[in-house]
Amino acid sequence: MSVVLVTGSSGQVGSYLVENLPNAIGLDKEPSKYTNIVFDLRDKKLEEVLSDYEVEKIIHCAAQVSVEKSVEDPPYDAENNIMGTLNLLEYARKKDIEQFIYISSAAVYGEPQYLPIDEDHPKKPISPYGLSKLVGEMYVEMYHKLYGLKYTIIRPFNIFSPRQKPDDPYSGVITIFVNRAKKGLPLIIYGDGEQTRDFVSIDDVVSFVKLCLEKNISGIFNCGTGKPTKIIDLAKMIIELSGKNLKIEFAPPRKGDIRHSYANIEKALKIDYMPKTKLKENIRKYYFISKLGE
Repeated sequence: MSVVLVTGSSGQVGSYLVENLPNAIGLDKEPSKYTNIVFDLRDKKLEEVLSDYEVEKIIHCAAQVSVEKSVEDPPYDAENNIMGTLNLLEYARKKDIEQFIYISSAAVYGEPQYLPIDEDHPKKPISPYGLSKLVGEMYVEMYHKLYGLKYTIIRPFNIFSPRQKPDDPYSGVITIFVNRAKKGLPLIIYGDGEQTRDFVSIDDVVSFVKLCLEKNISGIFNCGTGKPTKIIDLAKMIIELSGKNLKIEFAPPRKGDIRHSYANIEKALKIDYMPKTKLKENIRKYYFISKLGE
């Protein structure tokens, strides 16, 4: 039976895709209940470890995803995000894979020159992470031009889900805020809190990937809600949901952070993407009703 290979299956996006795609197999360098094959994509023996599978399509989620970590250790970021992608593309080329879906990032845009950000916005990343994701995109497009590889590039904005790890210093701001709120600790905002993000639920990201798979859609697409949320407003929302009288503290801005960002999703809407993210309701459901981390 032909399968869909999901890389990064121990991670946030990959785990949900494996869970929601009946013919998916998961590959990751970290073992988990969503991972069938434990393998580091920086290793070139990919054909050998996949020899028992008839891989029809690939969803490439595996990546070093922290902006901060990329600033601290750019070579590590590049090894994972560029070389891992290149090795996977070589496998896809040799095996004549039907569709290669690359999960990129809104970080490829850098500081917006205009808002909302559409897919044609200039790409000027301000962190090694954003740069490595952009180079990955360029390799995907190059493999299409040189070898005819059919591809889809998806640029999610700020994904949130219960599987973001609260004890990881590189987790998303929602998870960090919720975890501190549950412990009765003040919420720390880096900067003045006026910075904006487009928070999109994991459910919308999964539905968009499934849409691209089912319709065999090619091209480059933003995946977000098209709505900006201020970090200060997010903090107040989480304090309200916690039911506690918590303080907000401010710290210096972090290097490599973008100030304002939200998506133009008109292109995605034209292929029947319908975002259903409702930030307050999703945060209540994900973190305050269900157990964190499940």
